[in-house]
Amino acid sequence: MKKITACLGIAALATAVAACGSSGSEQEPGTVTLRVQGMPPATDKPGLAAFEKMVADFEKQNPGIAVEGSAAAYDPLTFSAKLAGGKVEDVIKVPLTEPQGLIARKQVKPLTAELAKWPHYKEFNPQVLRPLSDSAGEVYGVPQSPFAMGLVYNRELFEKAGLDPDKPPVTWEEVRAHAQRIAEKTGKAGFVHESKNNQGGWQLTKLTYAFGGDMEKQNGGRWVAAFNADPAKQALTLLKEMRWTDDSMGDNQLSDQNDVIKRFAAGEIGMYMGTPGTYRLAKMTYGMRNTDAFGIGPLPQAGGNATLTGGDVYMVPKSASAEKTAAAVKWLLFAYAQPQYDTGAAAERAKALAADPNAAVGVPTLPMFNEARQAEIDEAVKPYVNVKLEHFRPWIEGTPKLQLRAEPAVQAQAVYAVLDSVVQAVLTDRDADVSALLTKAEADVNTKLAASRQ
Repeated sequence: MKKITACLGIAALATAVAACGSSGSEQEPGTVTLRVQGMPPATDKPGLAAFEKMVADFEKQNPGIAVEGSAAAYDPLTFSAKLAGGKVEDVIKVPLTEPQGLIARKQVKPLTAELAKWPHYKEFNPQVLRPLSDSAGEVYGVPQSPFAMGLVYNRELFEKAGLDPDKPPVTWEEVRAHAQRIAEKTGKAGFVHESKNNQGGWQLTKLTYAFGGDMEKQNGGRWVAAFNADPAKQALTLLKEMRWTDDSMGDNQLSDQNDVIKRFAAGEIGMYMGTPGTYRLAKMTYGMRNTDAFGIGPLPQAGGNATLTGGDVYMVPKSASAEKTAAAVKWLLFAYAQPQYDTGAAAERAKALAADPNAAVGVPTLPMFNEARQAEIDEAVKPYVNVKLEHFRPWIEGTPKLQLRAEPAVQAQAVYAVLDSVVQAVLTDRDADVSALLTKAEADVNTKLAASRQ
């Protein structure tokens, strides 16, 4: 993987906003009307205004294409039916849990030939395209703000516990020891694991990858559960011991990401699994006063040498015509790739954000392009960075050493929902039987995976 360096991580401000509609002028004969998902809600007036300018600029550069935006959001309960019925837009936005399943079911179009027409296509960071590609290397989408999970930690609590804030734990044995020390020395929760709203299963997936396991596997051409094995058992056993033997996870065990970040911002949590982008939530949403306490390292390991990657992805449904597919790729490159490649655009966005004292400029993320281009982007935004990059340094330097693994390929949210109950049981029942819980979860997930094939 290419070196990770500081990125704006603010694509949503300037590029993750789709059209409220085209320019409104009468279309010339032969104009292709492109319907795109990603339109921000009506309450996001700055986003809509930014989009309208972006659409106007795009249509000026591409006079044969008119863009119409859609506020439709991904819903796992209805998406497949809409896709099968041809009732989705020409550009669809899905979480990174979905591309591999969509590709396997041949519900989206390969875009490699059209993407390769862009002069800078070969400069894409191959790791951010891999989760959007099939085994033959065909690429089926363009990512938006890809991320990789790490270990967020409170530097202030580390210091109070006598731990080095510049050296976060890199193994799960070290996490356990650090969590116990924080709990003993400060009275705060040393480590917290999310457990509800599908996030317990999501977090268990990260742990399982770190322990060298899988969540799903193919068996006879069909996807089946793979987590009822030693890696997930070891991960859950670790959580059980931290919770009940060490008493280092606090008393509140039913939480999701928002709950955890809110408590972290208040100085109540020593460590949790998250991304550099959670800094923005801690500061801007939950009013973290001592933002200098925010630190992040690579995801600790226990034999897997891997971390989970994610983000949103823009794809083109199989029903789109060749003409609309070509237009869609032009839009994707204009809206999501070029702004991350262009140093002038990056500097302009950084300068605009830096005018707001509450904004966070310079929070690292996975680079969309190669190391050379990213270095140029970093230099362009450097004058406007207002976060302490040295506190992100362990993540920046450690994450490239790990394999980036995508979320489960099929029915990921359904898998997470089942595993929520497993995580909750381990964290709330001292006598929870890890093996029995995973065996039942395996049966439940296989039932859901079988139903998805019908």
